[in-house]
Amino acid sequence: MSEKTGERTEREEDSILSAEDRVWLSAIPKVELHIHLEGAIPLDALWECVRKYGGHREVSSIEALEERFQYRDFQHFIETWHWKQGFLREYDDFTLIAEAVARDLSSQRIRYVEAFLSPSDVWRHGLKTQRVIEAVRIGLDQASDIQVRLVPDVVRNYGPKSSLRVLEESAECGEYGVIGVGIGGSEHDYPPEPFTDVFTRARDLGLKTSAHAGEAAGPESVWGAIRALEVDRIGHGTRAIEDQALVDHIVEHAIPIELNPISNLRTGVIGSLSEHPVRTYFDLGIPLSVNTDDPKMFGNSLVEEFASLIVDHGFERSEIRELMRRTVACSWLDDDAKAGLVREVDGDPAWDDA
Repeated sequence: MSEKTGERTEREEDSILSAEDRVWLSAIPKVELHIHLEGAIPLDALWECVRKYGGHREVSSIEALEERFQYRDFQHFIETWHWKQGFLREYDDFTLIAEAVARDLSSQRIRYVEAFLSPSDVWRHGLKTQRVIEAVRIGLDQASDIQVRLVPDVVRNYGPKSSLRVLEESAECGEYGVIGVGIGGSEHDYPPEPFTDVFTRARDLGLKTSAHAGEAAGPESVWGAIRALEVDRIGHGTRAIEDQALVDHIVEHAIPIELNPISNLRTGVIGSLSEHPVRTYFDLGIPLSVNTDDPKMFGNSLVEEFASLIVDHGFERSEIRELMRRTVACSWLDDDAKAGLVREVDGDPAWDDA
C-alpha cells in the first residue's frame, strides 16, 4: 500500500482480486457517464501533440509525461490540466485525440459514453467552439462500435459570461452529438450560484445538465447545484455524505450522482478507496454511476473502479450488474435509445456468470 495515497499497487490489487473476477470485469459491457475527453487521451496520442508543439523540451519522454500526472492536491491537478490543454492548438489535434479515446474505450468493452469536453480552454489558441466539437465528432466516428455523446463543460473558472457563450455555441451542435452541458473547474473557488442564468438557459434550449459538486468543496456546493442550478445529475457528490439532510434529499428526489472514486483518491478528496461513500449511496438506492473522470491522468479504468467496488466495498457480481442498470437509467438518451442500450448491455452473455 502506498503511504502517500493509500493506493494499492497493481501487484497488490491482483493478489486481492481473483483472476476470474478480473477477466469477468474486462468482459462485461460498460457504460460511462462522467469522463473528460481531454483527460482520457491515450499517452501515445498526447505525446504526439506534446512533441508537435515542442513540449518534449520540458518532458523528455512519454514516461516523463506520465510522471507529470501525479498531484499534490486538487489545485495541482487543475494546474496540470491547464498545462496539458496547451498542447491542443489545432482542430486536427481534436480529431486525433477523439479517435484515440474512442478506440481505447471501445477496447475496454465500453459501449456508451457521455463525455465532457472543454472548448473554452482552447479559445486562447483562436479555436471556435463549434469547429472543435465538429473535429471531435469526426474523430469519434472512426470507432463504429461505441456511442459517444458530448457534454461541453462551461468551466466555472472563466465566469458566467464565458459560460453562457459556451452554452449558446454548443447548443448549435446537436448534429454532432451534444446532449447536455456540465460545469467543472475549481469548485472551491467558484460556487454554483452565479451560474444560475446559464443553467436556466440550458434548460430552455432543451439540454440536460450536470455540475461538479461535492468534490473540492463540501455539501454547500451540492446544495447550490441542486437549488440554484437545478441540475439533472451531480458530478462526484462525494462530500454530500457529510450532510445527512442532503443525503436524505438526494434519496427522496432520486437525484443521480456520477461517482469517481479513484479520481477522488488521486486528488486527495478521500484518503483511501474504502472511505468513499459509494456503498452507502448504492444501498440507499440512489441512481448512480461509477466512472473514471480523467483515466489517463489518473491511471485508472472502469475495470479498476469496479475492482475497487469488489475489494474495498464488498460488491457482489450481481450488484455490479445492478450498478450498470442504474447507469443506463441515468443516461440522457431518449426513451427509445435507452431501451436499445438496455437490450445491448443488460442482454450481453458476459453477465451470465453474475
